[in-house]
Amino acid sequence: MATLTVWRFDTPEGAELASKTLLDLAREEVITVHDAATVSWEGGKKSPRTHQLNNLTGAGALGGAFWGLLFGLTFFVPLLGAAVGAATGALSGSLADVGIDDAFINRTRDQVTPGTSALFVITSDAVMDKVQAAFDGQEPSDLLFTNLSKEQEDALREVFAEHD
Repeated sequence: MATLTVWRFDTPEGAELASKTLLDLAREEVITVHDAATVSWEGGKKSPRTHQLNNLTGAGALGGAFWGLLFGLTFFVPLLGAAVGAATGALSGSLADVGIDDAFINRTRDQVTPGTSALFVITSDAVMDKVQAAFDGQEPSDLLFTNLSKEQEDALREVFAEHD
């Protein structure tokens, strides 16, 4: 079963540093990284900068459509106001069908604020003690996560599959 995890860091560059550690662990086969993206929010900026880790292009990658929808609903739609917000109900509902509910989105929105960053990653097969040891000194200030069942993972892939 894959897990969607969001690690929050107290600095705008924390998620980028953590993503490098995570990719090193994947190369060492300590964890399987299916897809990942970072959000970095500089202090004083109105919105965060997002970045998909593009080197994850295997069969497990969900692609830009997934991250765009998730980040749009989480960080950008609230800035656009109620009129646009009402139109996003169906999109939000489709994420709930695959295990990402309003509580997850709201908690992430509340926790990832100016001056912070977050690493969003879909993983499986982690050797937890080795992962924890690798992140000593980079400790995220908060860990948000939702477990995706196999059915939810398959539904997510089907909804957001990128066609070449």
